[in-house]
Amino acid sequence: MEYDRMIRPLLMAAGVLAAASAFAQSSTGPERDPAKTEVWAPVAEVATPMGAAPSDAIVLFNGKDVSAWEAEQGGPVPWKVAGGAMTVVPGSKGIRTRQPFCDMQLHVEWRTPTDTKGFDGQNRGNSGIFLQERYELQVLDSYSNPTYANGQAASIYKQAVPRVNASRAPGQWQAYDIIWKAPRFSPGGGLASPARITVLHNGVLVQDDTVLAGKTEYIGAPSYSPHGCAPLSLQEHASKVSYRNIWVREL
Repeated sequence: MEYDRMIRPLLMAAGVLAAASAFAQSSTGPERDPAKTEVWAPVAEVATPMGAAPSDAIVLFNGKDVSAWEAEQGGPVPWKVAGGAMTVVPGSKGIRTRQPFCDMQLHVEWRTPTDTKGFDGQNRGNSGIFLQERYELQVLDSYSNPTYANGQAASIYKQAVPRVNASRAPGQWQAYDIIWKAPRFSPGGGLASPARITVLHNGVLVQDDTVLAGKTEYIGAPSYSPHGCAPLSLQEHASKVSYRNIWVREL
């Protein structure tokens, strides 16, 4: 017994030393070299946040210059530009960018009119952001304004209901931050991969990598037909919706 009391602590100490030695070897051996999992190239380009837009963004509207836009059917922009915003002129039809886009990060700020008397549902602050001129992210005054769920603000019109209603009151500026992945088509014209969209409405996630079933349709089921990159367009829907601070980063 006396022998056991003397030898046991020595054996335990030897075991601890052996384990420590093994750990040290496994942590410093060639297979544990941290440099083996470090990637140094290619180096990510610098995109400096600059308040209104990142330094690598294409600014589509800065509050004054509408040179990036044209009327829906071509020609000068028919909307009113004043006070750092461009506002829909009812009956003038929509506008579109001169430049086509495919995959992109898009930021758009918008505001619905404060005069809501006599207007409700789809008649209150209605507009829309069309990705590639085909796929509509709905713009609508959805603040205490019931309508069909797949037609409210931040819905993919007639396709996808937003997770939550993050709408602000009419007259307040709101923001959409959008990640858009364009659909892909096979050489034969078939759908290789559908369009996908992620949307933050006023900083709240409302569309999470949502898969689109096809082109936006007012009546009937959506479907795809082959197309390439296309302009971004803003809808005129008989309501004086305003837009500002629009920029895009091609992905």
